Amino acid sequence: MHSRWRLVLALLAGLVHTAAFAPTGLWWLQILALAGLVRLARDANPGQAAALGAFFGVGWLASGMWWLYISMHDFGNIPALAAALAVLLLAIFLSSYYAAALALTAWIGRVFGRSLGHFRIAVFTAAWLLAELARATFFSGFPWGASGYAHSVGPLAVWAPWIGVYGIAALAAACAAALASAPSKSLTAMVLIVAAGALLPQNLTTSTGTLRVSLLQPNVPQDQKFDQALIDANLDRLAAQIESAQGQVVVTPESVAPLPLTYLDPAYIARLKRASLARPLLLGTFMGDEEHGFVNSLVAIDGSGGTQPYDYGKRHLLPFGEFVPTGFHWFVRLMGIPMEDQAYGQHQRAFAVAGQRLRPLICYEDLFGEDIVSSVVGPDAATVFVNASNLAWFGVLMVQDQHLQFSQMRALEFQRPVVRATNTGATAVVDYRGHITARLPAATVGVLESTVEGRTGSTPYARWLASYGLWPLWASAIGLLLGVLSVAFWRRRAS
Repeated sequence: MHSRWRLVLALLAGLVHTAAFAPTGLWWLQILALAGLVRLARDANPGQAAALGAFFGVGWLASGMWWLYISMHDFGNIPALAAALAVLLLAIFLSSYYAAALALTAWIGRVFGRSLGHFRIAVFTAAWLLAELARATFFSGFPWGASGYAHSVGPLAVWAPWIGVYGIAALAAACAAALASAPSKSLTAMVLIVAAGALLPQNLTTSTGTLRVSLLQPNVPQDQKFDQALIDANLDRLAAQIESAQGQVVVTPESVAPLPLTYLDPAYIARLKRASLARPLLLGTFMGDEEHGFVNSLVAIDGSGGTQPYDYGKRHLLPFGEFVPTGFHWFVRLMGIPMEDQAYGQHQRAFAVAGQRLRPLICYEDLFGEDIVSSVVGPDAATVFVNASNLAWFGVLMVQDQHLQFSQMRALEFQRPVVRATNTGATAVVDYRGHITARLPAATVGVLESTVEGRTGSTPYARWLASYGLWPLWASAIGLLLGVLSVAFWRRRAS
């Protein structure tokens, strides 16, 4: 097949890869698409393999993150062509990790040839895992849509509390490489992986009882959120939602009060305190001042005076949206993003209410299990994750379902329920097994009243991640590569 057609097919395989993620739940497409990439690169030299990996990555990541165009063009006033180009350039940059993985696999195949045999599967698995880990780690990390997330549903999900999302990505890569390299034997390999996972214990945490939650979804359009002429009316509607809530705790979305807390009218704060006489409120707002910086926060308001002062500040900030990388202030000023250069939060302690310990997560902080794992181990571990997000920047198509899928994976990894309060969707409750038990329709105003079961105890993944971070996975990938190379070298010498 001509190399140009291979590149086109790699691009199409990347598009199919995106279709495996939420909202479809077609997890098997992820393995099938990746197997197609491996097959295309089977006889390629390192340069050709790198190009195939890059085209696959661009097809996957550009189609999976196209909604960034909305934030830049619709709300950031960036010209349409420039916004589309920015999304493409981001996809190209992130695809470089997968280009390197394919190039490494091809180079090892060229050097050792037949001496590798079926060890080619192990080489690709290790290289793919290294690419996923690199994307999650370097340049502050941006693992949105990592391949393992497609398996928050399906037979590989049982591995989540043992090896996490990146370990699952490696298993899926092994299945894909087996399918591409030895189709007659691939089914056996996949059955063995699934069967081994099914034998692993799954009841690794215990119940701490239930909590009634009220999750607010104001549905304020992004172009109205920071409009000075509309803020008072939006805040009035927010207060009415809080007053109508029935749960033991009320949670608002991220930055639902788009002003620093100290800038809010004292009469409005008094109204919120009256509304929270019966149960505390976690309010999305900003803490801090102009001298020390403003922190994207969740602040506890309890009109009864029954809780200690509490606020949680976001620590893993989003590049360009919440902190500005050196040399890019001109670009962010062009987009006109409010609160574009924020300060970092200082703590990660849980909020205690009604016998549960709630661990806040603001927006995409829940993509980084390695950052939050310390809150689910030890005697004071959180029993419930609480995510407050504002995805109005990105529309309602795809991005909301993707973010909800990431919450499902965190629930599986740590066996903790996740409750989500969002501005425009997906406001939902995810139980500790990753099942969505309640959800509000997107782009509607409402309060989701639901009950969640807290959990205590630590999964194996949580314990080793808390102790060593992602290093065991890095070491496993590198060790697997070195082991295969040693065997291949010995085989070649022996022949």
